[in-house]
Amino acid sequence: MRWGSRARARAAMRRAAACYDGFVSATPRRSWRPFAVLLVPVLVLLALFVAGESRHDQATVVSAALARGETPSVPDISMPAFSGSPLSLEALRGHAVVLNFWASWCIPCRAEAPQLESVWRDFRPRGLIVLGVDTQDLMTPAQAFLRQYRLTFPAVRDPDGAVARRFGTTGVPETFFISADGRILGKFPGEQEDPATWRAAAEALLDGRPPKP
Repeated sequence: MRWGSRARARAAMRRAAACYDGFVSATPRRSWRPFAVLLVPVLVLLALFVAGESRHDQATVVSAALARGETPSVPDISMPAFSGSPLSLEALRGHAVVLNFWASWCIPCRAEAPQLESVWRDFRPRGLIVLGVDTQDLMTPAQAFLRQYRLTFPAVRDPDGAVARRFGTTGVPETFFISADGRILGKFPGEQEDPATWRAAAEALLDGRPPKP
């Protein structure tokens, strides 16, 4: 082979090597793009799953703690009122609170509503607060419910049921009894229509004792 031919061959080899190096260095960058497109929705779904598990765990902790006879702290939750500013459970610290979950479509809630109003009127002077949480309901029928039963105790809204899930409710009505220092002492797992039972529960709550359904 002549020197000129050898020089041209070496130059061609260098160009081929340069092209190969460029291809190798560029290929990984291009190959990650389709994987990144697939990875983003997977990460989003994973984040939603983790958030859902966290909320489920919080609800399970409250229900399980009450079942074990413990007194878990009340969740720091703010809920929209039917009128005026949102109401925070933390803002009620210092008061014994009867927290009742209800809905306008709930038939047992209709029988229980007058009992809650009586507790509110009789024990309000002693610092007890009855707070109604309208859950998974529409605004208009809920407002009609409040008017029909002439309920004057504070009421807030939980339209998507998120607060009810935080407390681990299994339906409506369901009532939680919160001490003045922010501990959940117990609950009525369903409707309670006996006036004497409600009065005994209110007295126990004001004394810092778990109520008996």
